[in-house]
Amino acid sequence: MNQPRHCPAVLIAAPASGQGKTTVTAALARLHRNLGRTVRVFKCGPDFLDPMIHERASGAPVYQLDMWMVGEQESRRLLWEAAGEADLILIEGVMGLFDGTPSSADLARHFGVPVLAVIDGTAMAQTFGALALGLARYQADLPFAGVLANRVGTVRHAQLLEGSLTEGLRWYGALSRETGIELPSRHLGLVQASELNDLDLRLDAAAEALAGSCEVALPPPVEFAAPELIEAEPLLAGVRIAVARDEAFAFTYGASLDLLRAMGAELRFFSPIHDQLLPDADSLYLPGGYPELHHQALSQNTAMLQAIRGHHAAGKPLLAECGGMLYLLDSLTDVEGTRAELLGLLQGDAVMQKRLAALALQTVELPEGVLRGHTYHHSLTSTQWQPIARGLSPNGGRGAEAVYRQGRMTASYVHFYFPSNPAAVAALFAPERDAAIGGKPAPTGDCIATVGAGLPAIGP
Repeated sequence: MNQPRHCPAVLIAAPASGQGKTTVTAALARLHRNLGRTVRVFKCGPDFLDPMIHERASGAPVYQLDMWMVGEQESRRLLWEAAGEADLILIEGVMGLFDGTPSSADLARHFGVPVLAVIDGTAMAQTFGALALGLARYQADLPFAGVLANRVGTVRHAQLLEGSLTEGLRWYGALSRETGIELPSRHLGLVQASELNDLDLRLDAAAEALAGSCEVALPPPVEFAAPELIEAEPLLAGVRIAVARDEAFAFTYGASLDLLRAMGAELRFFSPIHDQLLPDADSLYLPGGYPELHHQALSQNTAMLQAIRGHHAAGKPLLAECGGMLYLLDSLTDVEGTRAELLGLLQGDAVMQKRLAALALQTVELPEGVLRGHTYHHSLTSTQWQPIARGLSPNGGRGAEAVYRQGRMTASYVHFYFPSNPAAVAALFAPERDAAIGGKPAPTGDCIATVGAGLPAIGP
């Protein structure tokens, strides 16, 4: 029987979004990595962009932890495995510390990982201590490590913030707003790590700034209980899956790709922007990303458009999520009004919005089984197709994303977390499966569904 493992760990949380959790987490990872330590970073909840930054900072793969989407047992396994190789485990929280169900605090309490609170110290002095104390004492059973100040103005400002701490709260240091380490963002979150030419310089500067503001020491070790290890069945043995990966399509979960490999699949990556042909593959996976930033280049690569159309016409499996679904449409129009014609495999059009159109966890009952995931996008899509399923939000939100199907092609705004149902995922990608269930487009004029705002289809 496997034994518990011990490893120093903290969960980096904040009073709200926008306090700088990602910058601080990445700075801590780079600081300890530069000291020769093995650092493993995790991200609470659904997110693609923050893990890209943390992978660069730590030099190791980054996975999600979540009591609902990932599940307690899988989260336990990931932490236990990391504890076997790491000198330090860092977990970046999501939203505010107590926000959502389950929250970052719920995860910290469940696994006994102490919370390191990041508080934006801008325009604040002694009130910093009151806010820190509230976070530490709001739930009596929450393990709490200490506090770190972000966006501090001067050395004197940092001293005021540190001096405001009471009841033995530990000071973990400060990051200055003058160090040029803030990470730029766009409409879905941070800019992708691959687009930041100076990312390593920013990370090293942040690490150096932290090292100069506090004692660099590991937190106390946390005990991680051994999980029940379950071997993946070889449901995709020998199946070759072409996976889109470039500037436009990069939103994939490491755990989802790991599962495909564990079930025996061979992954072949390609670029819908730069490549002319698909890899020799049985199935195709078009994940999310930023197609709206590259829709003209995607439209101009006619050879790739024809190759993907040919893949679908041959009756081969195709799964498209969010940005991948936009690529399937007749057209995509960006916020400036520039329209580009795309694959035309899913009849309809999408228009980018300046405001968020949908954000919600999703559980979807497909013919293959129930899958969990999430939705987060700034576009609205109109189509005459009838969905074969709609998502439900476990938090009672209005998210109800549609899932469309024609033949072996399945498309939705939902980013699926594959380990939530390996057998269902295998059925989506396995080439020998019978023709897909349902999925014929609705007759023209029958119903126009506007999806993306989490609302029911709009009828005649």
